[in-house]
Amino acid sequence: MSSIRKHRDKYQVRIRRTGFPTITKTFHKLSDAKEWARHQERQADRGELGPDRKQLDRITLAELVTRYRNEVVPAKKGAEIETIILDAFLRHPVCKKRLSDLTTADFASYRDERLRTISGKSLKRQLSPVSNMFEVARTDWKIPLRHNPLSELSVKANDNKRERRLRPGEFDKLLEAARKLRNPYTMIVVRFALETGMRRSEILALRFGDIDLERQIATVRESKNGYSRIIPLSPTATTILDNVLAKMSADARAENRRLFPTTPLALRLSWDRLTKRAKIEDLHFHDLRHEAISRLFELGLTVPEVASISGHRDVRMLLRYAHASLQTIRRKFDRHSCEGYQNIDKT
Repeated sequence: MSSIRKHRDKYQVRIRRTGFPTITKTFHKLSDAKEWARHQERQADRGELGPDRKQLDRITLAELVTRYRNEVVPAKKGAEIETIILDAFLRHPVCKKRLSDLTTADFASYRDERLRTISGKSLKRQLSPVSNMFEVARTDWKIPLRHNPLSELSVKANDNKRERRLRPGEFDKLLEAARKLRNPYTMIVVRFALETGMRRSEILALRFGDIDLERQIATVRESKNGYSRIIPLSPTATTILDNVLAKMSADARAENRRLFPTTPLALRLSWDRLTKRAKIEDLHFHDLRHEAISRLFELGLTVPEVASISGHRDVRMLLRYAHASLQTIRRKFDRHSCEGYQNIDKT
């Protein structure tokens, strides 16, 4: 709020607003004092006044990140991964800066440093929770940040879409290497992913009540895009789940426990050990989804049919996952060529 008081022959204006420093100015005319006060009020309403440095001086970036990690992240679906990202970010010297001194230029330096070791796409993914943190701090916690310092940061991410599929013999190598793994669920999850095209998080979230073996379907309660879907199970996928359910105790069924009791982090580490022992390079777990979706198209399923299984709501994104096998294309070419020659002979 603004207040005006007469002091001798002049008029002194004082602007007080929570989260902003107190501003004072003196005028000879009352009309000028009122006009300036209205202008400052409008600027405050639009958030154009500078923040209160005293309040921002008391908070470091590390303290803000820690509060966000402890209070906001646990309620998010990707809590485990975001916690790992934020813990790593907290070890960087930029987190020692106070909010009053923090600028976009600081994050530009951080960006340039990180881009020496990771891709732009990975950096954007890692900075996403930090950017959201600043929005939460401004809107929910009422910390007087003038703006989000990451909103003006440019990070170029090349379109490095993957076209990696399983190569001949790689699945057998994975099976052989899996015999030495401690995690008994790793290869089961791998085989199930190849049969269903489900994401790792969706597979690990499956519970006893989500499976109907009689109808040969599995229900994904919540996917990455927030929608549920019902997936038809192939004979192999049905057999996999039949074996898993056969090992579940009565208590586990009654409590509707998860079918694959392993964490995303444990599975990721086990996958890394598996591919290393199998001597397979550049194969990500998510590539299994590419492989499964490509196989569905090769079976002759239509785009809507594949989309109902994969959960894609954007056809363009679905087609990014579909990469036909060169061997399959050659077989179709050869079959078409043979049919063509036969028709030529008849004419």
